[in-house]
Amino acid sequence: MRQDSMLDPDLADAARRLIAQARLLAEREPELYRAAVRGRAELARFFAAELGWLLVVVEPGDMVRLHKRRHDVPCERAPRVRRSGREQTPAPRLVLVMAALVCEQLWRRPRMTLNDLMQAVAHVCATDSERGVLPRFVVVAGEGVTKREAQANRHSLVDALRLLEAEGTITVDGDLDQAATGAGDGIVTASRDRLAAKFSSLSPSLLKLSQLPPDKHAEALTADQLVEESGPDESTSESADGTTDPARQSGTDDRLTSSARGVRADTTRRRQRAIRRLVDDPGTDPRSDEYLQTSTGRNRALNVLHALGLVATVRRDWWQVTDPSGFGSALDFPNGRRSERQAALALLGHLCGRDLDDDGRERPVSAEEIGQLFAQVRTRLPRWAAAYDQRLPALASAAADELVDAGLLTEIPAGDEAFDDRAVRWWLPTPAVRMWRIKIADRVPEVGDDPLGNTADAPPMSLFDDAEGAI
Repeated sequence: MRQDSMLDPDLADAARRLIAQARLLAEREPELYRAAVRGRAELARFFAAELGWLLVVVEPGDMVRLHKRRHDVPCERAPRVRRSGREQTPAPRLVLVMAALVCEQLWRRPRMTLNDLMQAVAHVCATDSERGVLPRFVVVAGEGVTKREAQANRHSLVDALRLLEAEGTITVDGDLDQAATGAGDGIVTASRDRLAAKFSSLSPSLLKLSQLPPDKHAEALTADQLVEESGPDESTSESADGTTDPARQSGTDDRLTSSARGVRADTTRRRQRAIRRLVDDPGTDPRSDEYLQTSTGRNRALNVLHALGLVATVRRDWWQVTDPSGFGSALDFPNGRRSERQAALALLGHLCGRDLDDDGRERPVSAEEIGQLFAQVRTRLPRWAAAYDQRLPALASAAADELVDAGLLTEIPAGDEAFDDRAVRWWLPTPAVRMWRIKIADRVPEVGDDPLGNTADAPPMSLFDDAEGAI
């Protein structure tokens, strides 16, 4: 990458924050917001040229918005909601539908009471639910609607409000926990400027998504441009005497130039797609795209990561990317003392010590094998993970999900014929598990001990390539 296309170091923090949460709000992060507004031209050029992402500065709404568009949307990702202080969980389909309907209603009326908003959403769903366009949404128990279903619908709409409030699109004056139970009300206020900047794709009706299969929707919504195919131009044919008409020759040159531009555009999109995965995922397999295996592609990708202030551990079969500052990612693995995080560290220590298969590849691991590992740990430490007593399969799934989020495991899909036992979940370790050294401490370090548990003859652990778990 040319030196003049590098990102100003003063803008790196703002750029990483935009990558992590796709927006900067003046009331929440004023310093980063001001830096992004001052350097809007350079940030916009950097994101557009290197990643193919659109940066929009909405000064009336005090927001900087980065539209991150990926053609390979990670299937394990989703907006996460938190209920009553519990850990964040992926938002179900109904919550995502409610979020879109809430935005539609607040665009028409930017200030509404929570009960009025629920009634408006219920009215829209009642109109289209019979045709199967929208789900049935009733928040009051009655004929054909149980009290449990009505309560679940109310919780789903409140979760949608939590998502929109967390991203700064709306503000809620009231207690959402009480509103979820029907014991309270509140005022919901939205910013139309922020609502207008929330979406970057064309309308689903203009894209005619109803005519496409579901697995093509993400590709249509994230398409960089619509390409119309046309047949060959007959003006390229030769004259009867075998010579080419000058006018036709000019048309041929134009078409060759257009073809060259098309090839160049395809190369640019391919490069951007490869680098998007690096800056947006903790782990990337370079073999999925030959661009990262070339010296030019590797150097270009490393320059982009360096410009953003990210740290990359590069192997021939895996790229592991981390952010020392924490601005560019919400991932905090391996920190944390929750039982699920400790179990994930124990599982990681088991995986990085297993033998490879005959082909030199990682062997799949099942939930049953993980459960047996945790049973052995509980034999040595009976008080560990007491909340999961008699529920080790649930702990196995939670620990594996932690490693999936960190790019250390990938779940094998249910349709894989080689793993037809669907009663047990299977995961495939990525090469990133070999980048870690795990030392499990069976006791809390005493005064005078090395807090990391390192011995004198052992090399010190680095911050990103190694971890230590205390159970």
